[in-house]
Amino acid sequence: MDLLLDSGRAPGEVLVVTTDSQHPWAEHELSFGEASYWKQHDSGDDVFYTDAVHAPRAATRPVVVVAVNGGSAATVLPLAHSRAGALLIVCGDPQQINAVLGAGV
Repeated sequence: MDLLLDSGRAPGEVLVVTTDSQHPWAEHELSFGEASYWKQHDSGDDVFYTDAVHAPRAATRPVVVVAVNGGSAATVLPLAHSRAGALLIVCGDPQQINAVLGAGV
C-alpha cells in the first residue's frame, strides 16, 4: 500500500479485497455499522477494504489489490478484475493464483 501511495496514487483510488476474512481495518470500520462502512466507500476519500462477501457491492476504482488469504480466489479474482480500472495487483500463493488465472504470473 505504501508503494502505491508513494508512487502518487490517491488513497481513494484503491480498493483492497480479501478472499477470506476481512482486513483488520474493514473489521474496525464495520464495528460502526454497515451504513457507516458503505458511507466511507461511497465518499471515495480513502482506501476501501472489503472481503469476498461484500466485494460485489464495491464500485470500480483505478487500482484493486486482492489479498489471497484463504477462501476461494476463483470467485474473487474475476470480480476484482472487473472492478480494476487501470491496475490489478494480486498478492498470495502464486500456485493458487496461477491455477485460477490459468497463466504463469
